[in-house]
Amino acid sequence: MIKKKIVLAYSGGLDTSVIIKWLQEQNFEVITFTADIGQGDEIKIAKERAKKLNVKNIFIKNLKNEFIKNYVFPYLRSSFLYENFYLLGTAIARPLISKEIMKIAYYTNSNYVAHGATGKGNDQIRFELGFKYFNSNIKVIAPWRIWDLNSRNKLLDFCIKNNIKINKKTKKYSIDKNLFHNSYEGGELDNLLFEAEENMWENTLSNEISIDYPIYLSITFKNGDPIKINNNFYNNENLFLKLNKIGSICGIGRIDIIENRYIGIKSRGCYESPGATIIMFSRKHLESFVLDKEIFFFKESLSIKYTNLVYNGYWWSPERILIQNIINNIQKYLNGIIKIKIYKGCITIVNRYSFNSLYDKKNSSFDEISKKFEQIDSQGFININSLRLII
Repeated sequence: MIKKKIVLAYSGGLDTSVIIKWLQEQNFEVITFTADIGQGDEIKIAKERAKKLNVKNIFIKNLKNEFIKNYVFPYLRSSFLYENFYLLGTAIARPLISKEIMKIAYYTNSNYVAHGATGKGNDQIRFELGFKYFNSNIKVIAPWRIWDLNSRNKLLDFCIKNNIKINKKTKKYSIDKNLFHNSYEGGELDNLLFEAEENMWENTLSNEISIDYPIYLSITFKNGDPIKINNNFYNNENLFLKLNKIGSICGIGRIDIIENRYIGIKSRGCYESPGATIIMFSRKHLESFVLDKEIFFFKESLSIKYTNLVYNGYWWSPERILIQNIINNIQKYLNGIIKIKIYKGCITIVNRYSFNSLYDKKNSSFDEISKKFEQIDSQGFININSLRLII
């Protein structure tokens, strides 16, 4: 019987390792693709594990620069958090991975693709909307929606039966890593009365043990994207690594939240985004004094829609692209230097500078007289704007 070719989005973790063996049992020739977007040693582990599972075609691609340049930075330009808490470190990686998987499927003449996303989550939507965007005829296998291995305990039993070795932390939590963030879900975190264990967090220190002195940073932005730290240029990857390290030792970017998944389920997620948190904080302060008031609020209204689109998997949608173009056009004003102080989980502003600044000290100060503004004019402004309240 001729085997069907299938390209699997492979992380090397519990779910996708089980899926390799399961697909092989369904008479598929499994081809794995692993995107290197900053998982570190996990890339090597994933390759070795795929070999042990008798995968002949193993594709690994270094996408760190493209990930930051074409996905992370465009998203950060929105300056918005999903539900006021969450930097979208997982969601922003999925469109890139889905695009690359479809390249591999085309290159290997595969009519099938697969992923390890649960039928209760968001990633199934993010992956599959991307697959359909690039090839509407592709056939998708989502094991979590059809197999009987419907719990982590059953997956672990399957691993024991088939001699698939998984590290202890992966057994406890569902973990996603990249340059942008670490995420942790499942296991004991499903119990809202359970406090996340300190040894779960890999990329941030708690405030109790973070460094005992403040760190001062100056971040230079050009057209909305960070290019320098303390007047030193960094490429995209090294800039994130530097900010991640600084944020980590200062206890920055750790959150434990309940979020609303697109399909309607509330879920608990723990996230670490130290570098991205520093960038987002600094960007917001730059926007506050270089953007015109109406442009600022218009962008804020668009960013709510934009962030929901990214979270829900609509990166390739025409409306996301349209909003992105508007947001990108605004970035020409976002040039400047933001100096911040980082200490014990807090970021505070120290000073701001930009050639595009709209701040005018004479207009703002109670102690100076401005030729552009007469205080008496405010009386007429109030009279006009109160008219509808009076009526």
